[in-house]
Amino acid sequence: AAGPFTLTAPLVGTFFSRPSPDDEPFVSPGETVSVGDTVGIIEAMKVLNEIKAERAGRLVRVLVEDGTPVEYGQALFVFEPA
Repeated sequence: AAGPFTLTAPLVGTFFSRPSPDDEPFVSPGETVSVGDTVGIIEAMKVLNEIKAERAGRLVRVLVEDGTPVEYGQALFVFEPA
């Protein structure tokens, strides 16, 4: 069986785990996502880029804090296969 897998940043920018500061995060540990679900946003040059789940899975851990800069290829989330 496949083990845990990570979702990495597709671009450089500022990571946001929620649509706005008053909203709940897109996904929280223990929740399951489907392919194509929005799991976060990376803002780059004033453009908000939705980060979509590439595989279905259950979120184990969020590796980056809301509002922090991320690098291309940086691991953002750890999922277990659903």
